[in-house]
Amino acid sequence: MTTSGAKLLRRPGEPRRSNFLELFFDLVFVVALAQLSQGLIQDLSWSGACQTLVLLLAMWWIWTITAWTTDLYDPQQPAIQLLVTATMLGSLLMVVALPDAFGERGLVFAGVYVAMHIGRQLFLVLALRGHELQRRTIRLLFWFSVSAVPWIAGALVPGTARGVLWTLAVAVDYTGGFLRFPTPGLGRSPRLEWSVGAEHLAERYRQLFIIALGELILVTASSLTRSGFAADRTVAFVVSFVGTALFWRIYIQPAGELLPAAIAAAPDPDRLARSALAAHLIMLAGIVATAVGDELVIAHPLGHTPPAWVAILLGGPALFLAGLARFEYRVFSRVSRNRAIGLLVLAALTPAMLFSPPLLAALAAAAVLAGIAVTDAARARGRPPEPSPPR
Repeated sequence: MTTSGAKLLRRPGEPRRSNFLELFFDLVFVVALAQLSQGLIQDLSWSGACQTLVLLLAMWWIWTITAWTTDLYDPQQPAIQLLVTATMLGSLLMVVALPDAFGERGLVFAGVYVAMHIGRQLFLVLALRGHELQRRTIRLLFWFSVSAVPWIAGALVPGTARGVLWTLAVAVDYTGGFLRFPTPGLGRSPRLEWSVGAEHLAERYRQLFIIALGELILVTASSLTRSGFAADRTVAFVVSFVGTALFWRIYIQPAGELLPAAIAAAPDPDRLARSALAAHLIMLAGIVATAVGDELVIAHPLGHTPPAWVAILLGGPALFLAGLARFEYRVFSRVSRNRAIGLLVLAALTPAMLFSPPLLAALAAAAVLAGIAVTDAARARGRPPEPSPPR
């Protein structure tokens, strides 16, 4: 490996903590999540939900690859700082294009996405000449080049065809990651090709979760500002904030606190880190849906509740609990009973909420979350932290 390339890698054994550059990068995703929730609220249909999911998956993949890049490469190096900053600029351009990504700005969105992924891997391929990690980078470059075809082709066609092609592109990106980027002539990336920084990745997941909660707070505050301080809207605002606080409380106790130790102790840290990534994606989707529900309930707290609104108001917390259950299973090898009960209660409440005002649906969802938080606290009181078994 070239001397300059060797300097880009983190040194073995050195502490891996996230730094201010990565927090700076995360700021883009406050705006991205807000744009996604605004896009969904304008089209509460199956097609709107599918489009929002495709766009969320694209933005999530950018964040994921960047987090794993800064886990392997030293973010204190000027070249890596420039790489992350350029990715931030590209992500911001995609965020600007998000509201009309399935319209006239499709080529901007897809073109920047492809350019970022391919440009980053080309830079690393050149920097890592002579080192075994260059093979890993070539694998990623191959897969991003394959997915570039449906991304760009989709941007050039309108309507349903774009949705189909971009869904295919997202599927290619995620399949490559799931299979560890198998490439002709190189095979797939070995599980132990590089060490996983348990503390760093766990901290990055938690930071993004807090960023997502920040988007919820932004939405609720903006909604109340537009709606005014009428009594019913103010109550809806308080209920929305309580739901946000409960998301944080349930997440952090206890699995969120123990994730670094769980990754470090796992026989296959890479597998656990990737599983935690998938769990956080599900929770993030729940938070985006909840942001839409919060805006709806603050704007129309006592009005009629269409089926799509019920799906959003109860489905957001349900997605959060489903992602949390997966997360907890990967950390503890079991799922708390109250997670499953909460999901069942939300499902059972759905028919009744069709005949109730939005505020009552939001209160019901908050009550379910409060019950989970209270039982979590009661179970943890006076007990030592539960160990995470090796998986």
